[in-house]
Amino acid sequence: MTKFPTSLTSPKGGCQGCQQSEPLDFDFAFAYQPIVDLRDQSVFAHEALVRGVAGEGALSVLNQVTEDNRYRFDQLCRTRAIEGAASLNMQTHLSINFLPNAVYRPELCIRSTLEAARKHNFPIDRLIFETLEIEHVDNYRHLTNILREYREFGFKTAIDDFGAGYSGLNLLADFQPDLIKLDMALIRDVDQDRVRQVIVRGIVTMCAELDVTVIAEGIESAGERDFLADCGIFLMQGYWFARPAFKALAQVPDEAWKR
Repeated sequence: MTKFPTSLTSPKGGCQGCQQSEPLDFDFAFAYQPIVDLRDQSVFAHEALVRGVAGEGALSVLNQVTEDNRYRFDQLCRTRAIEGAASLNMQTHLSINFLPNAVYRPELCIRSTLEAARKHNFPIDRLIFETLEIEHVDNYRHLTNILREYREFGFKTAIDDFGAGYSGLNLLADFQPDLIKLDMALIRDVDQDRVRQVIVRGIVTMCAELDVTVIAEGIESAGERDFLADCGIFLMQGYWFARPAFKALAQVPDEAWKR
């Protein structure tokens, strides 16, 4: 049975975000996309991807997020993703994107997440928090503090879209997460692009020395899959395996594994 930090699940008072954030005047739901493990043809995790209530794309929701409601949105994303995963009887890890600028004090802002995990009996060691590498972050010391705090709580941590922005290597130098997710722009046609191949191999070698696991996202062809597997990347995500399933867990077809 999962043990939850009791000192954090019964808060007294609140943080700045709780006190200042406006209620949401829009609703949203989630689709779940699998992250597969080629080594045993299993599903390692599902990423919770925000959608409109009728399955509309993420931008239909994200375009309504403002500085005033960002904290409330971030908190609801966490709790609803967990609730949805539990209702689907998800037995894998659950990966949740979070907004670093919406976290004021990690030890306070995490309380609703812990309460949701306890309420729905979802093990906290199966939660992964992904920070978007392309999101502008006001204070990287604050971000690394968030990631360290989350690790202390028992969550896995990940840098999403690694290679898409300018700060990924600096962030990796300050904090080594459990996982990094290579940006899909690096993955596209990597089996045919020598420059991308050199970059990907370099990242894999670097992460192996740092004990950081690499996930490749955006896989759309057997060629991309096979090249990355030959590089030693075994965790993958993309349309080749399954598209996000709205309020459901997608099935990976047998053909997706065949080499």
